[in-house]
Amino acid sequence: MAIIITDECINCGACEPECPNTAIYEAAEEWKYSDGTELSGDVVLPDGKAVNADQDQDPVSDEYYYIVPDKCTECKGFHDEPQCAAVCPVDCCVPDEEHVESEKELMAKQSFLHRE
Repeated sequence: MAIIITDECINCGACEPECPNTAIYEAAEEWKYSDGTELSGDVVLPDGKAVNADQDQDPVSDEYYYIVPDKCTECKGFHDEPQCAAVCPVDCCVPDEEHVESEKELMAKQSFLHRE
């Protein structure tokens, strides 16, 4: 499953540079699928959704840092544990029960994002 940042976030920013998928953004910041990935132009995501990877997307939160579920792989393929959770000083990076994925699905997403 993806990781989510709860409203207990203190906006310290410790998590953002740790994400190998560039899935973490500052509050109210627009994001792109192409940020930190090999994606560009029109693509079909592993879940079947068609998107333009270079198009700005609306922020998930305008109050605190957030994680884009479509880009979060729980650091599978890079690290043994989610790095955002490892560095968070207030333990607000937790599993997102609304975006449950198997390890196989997370690894497939990692390969898709980075075209390995």
